Amino acid sequence: MPHHVRPLVALVALAIPLAVAPLAAQQRIAPDAPTPDPRVGLKAGWFDAGEAIWNMQRISHTKPSSDFTNPSTPGDARLKNSDLAFIGTHVIQGNYSGYQIIDIANPAAPRHVTSYVCPGSQSDVSVYGRLMFVSHEANTGRLDCGLGGVPDTVSAERARGVRIYDITDISAPKSIAMVQTCRGSHTHTLVTDPKDPAHVYVYVSGSAPVRSPSELPGCSGAPIEDDPNSALFRIEVIQVPLDNPAAARIVSSPRIFTELSAPPEHAANSVPGAPASRQRGAPTQCHDITVYPAIGLAGGACAGYGLLLDIRDVKNPVRIGAVADENFSFWHSATFNNDGTKVLFTDEWGGGTQPRCRETDKMEWGANALFTLENNVMTFKSYYKMPAAQTANENCVAHNGSLIPIPGRDVMVQAWYQGGISILDWTDIEHPIEIAYHDRGPMDDTKLVSAGSWSVYWYNGLLVSSEIARGLDIFALTPSRHITQNEIDAANTVRFEQLNVQEQPKIVWPPSFAKARAFVDQLERSGGLNAEQLTALRDGLTQAESASGATRRTTLARLGNSFNATASTDRRKALMLVEALEELAGASM
Repeated sequence: MPHHVRPLVALVALAIPLAVAPLAAQQRIAPDAPTPDPRVGLKAGWFDAGEAIWNMQRISHTKPSSDFTNPSTPGDARLKNSDLAFIGTHVIQGNYSGYQIIDIANPAAPRHVTSYVCPGSQSDVSVYGRLMFVSHEANTGRLDCGLGGVPDTVSAERARGVRIYDITDISAPKSIAMVQTCRGSHTHTLVTDPKDPAHVYVYVSGSAPVRSPSELPGCSGAPIEDDPNSALFRIEVIQVPLDNPAAARIVSSPRIFTELSAPPEHAANSVPGAPASRQRGAPTQCHDITVYPAIGLAGGACAGYGLLLDIRDVKNPVRIGAVADENFSFWHSATFNNDGTKVLFTDEWGGGTQPRCRETDKMEWGANALFTLENNVMTFKSYYKMPAAQTANENCVAHNGSLIPIPGRDVMVQAWYQGGISILDWTDIEHPIEIAYHDRGPMDDTKLVSAGSWSVYWYNGLLVSSEIARGLDIFALTPSRHITQNEIDAANTVRFEQLNVQEQPKIVWPPSFAKARAFVDQLERSGGLNAEQLTALRDGLTQAESASGATRRTTLARLGNSFNATASTDRRKALMLVEALEELAGASM
């Protein structure tokens, strides 16, 4: 079907197109994928479930600490782990009832550092230097982190918003501020501004009902036409002074949803017996926002829409694009590719608590939608969904993931709750394909008990997964026909001191022989060079690596001139190789 566009109203004198995605072609499955798929029919169990793994290895599994384990009630909220943030060798794992910190300096034997019980839901986390930020949304959250909840309808004890901790001593975080918001903080996104090094900013996505103004002055849940100061149709921007984070405050409330109409109805609504979709009126909040400061853009996953935001003025993000899709129910999160020419949105149809990967569920439902991005216009290209059918007792839908920094390619690792972990290659955006996975059987084979991978992120050579009910998993890639050892080695030259995936970093690869060899492998995979050229390049790289100084520079220069990159059938990749060789030569000066 053709790509359909209908205009929306103008915003800030700029016409914003609304792209409606068509149906996609059949899901692509790698020809060497195991058959039959070993993920189908796995044994159920809590810590003894059956497992299937392909092109990955599990390095370790760490059970939740005793503070977040209730053996008598596997469905208890304390077992509900949420999102991850990273600083140094530490992983901070959110939980609906607080957070825990784990040292992964030895990924084969992670060490529990501390746990902190502070109910509030869903405790999404981020870090910046000595600061940690935690989201609170539930009405039961207390300022003192007590377990008794807040029985009163209006209470000065309630905590809904973003809590800030000092983690100078990461084994003993200290709460230093609680920035209250009208709708709480379901998720948040830390944003840095290169023009303002004295502050960091936090974009707050609140989706709970609006608080009473008697509890937090200024809160109003009235329609915007009745109250221009309504807490609906906006996000909050918190400014955090780095020299005095206790003075953090809301500095703006951008109305990025104004004048958006109701999105197309979810296609499932036309199927007899299918569940009703969520949030099909005009959106009033975002679920999650991924910012990419290096390109000045953000992707907002906002109920029935995927939004594109201009964030060059960090305090005042502006909507510049919007896409909707009749096959999507609840736009959940966004990921840009590294050069900012593509964006991927996920659909959390069912809110993460329902089975949406059954054999009877269409691959367009609860999936990813992939768009090209050119001149701030998003154009739909395809869908991707984890391809193994899951049972009715497994919550499964698209969820959080991140790029794996393989140079020259767009490869992503992604969580699918009890659908497990799927690694997809979306370099060819019209034909995304699964190239690795891990999955467990359901928690229970008689009923649905929430579990599975909430989020899985690449961090300094590791794939770290937050398992809702089972703890923390750490994986590594293994070489295959889809990813070579040289590509893995090149990815592992990228190092982060800290990582909040929702503030997407620009990936920069240092000069390395692994990077050059990765491009040679990719040229072999694509047929971009013949066998004689490939052999000459590999031999030349071996000679150069064993040399040093002027000899290495001369060998690399000769190697770069030994083939005509522009004559390659994969010219783009051949030019990347030439650039990598030039970088290596320069690093040898």
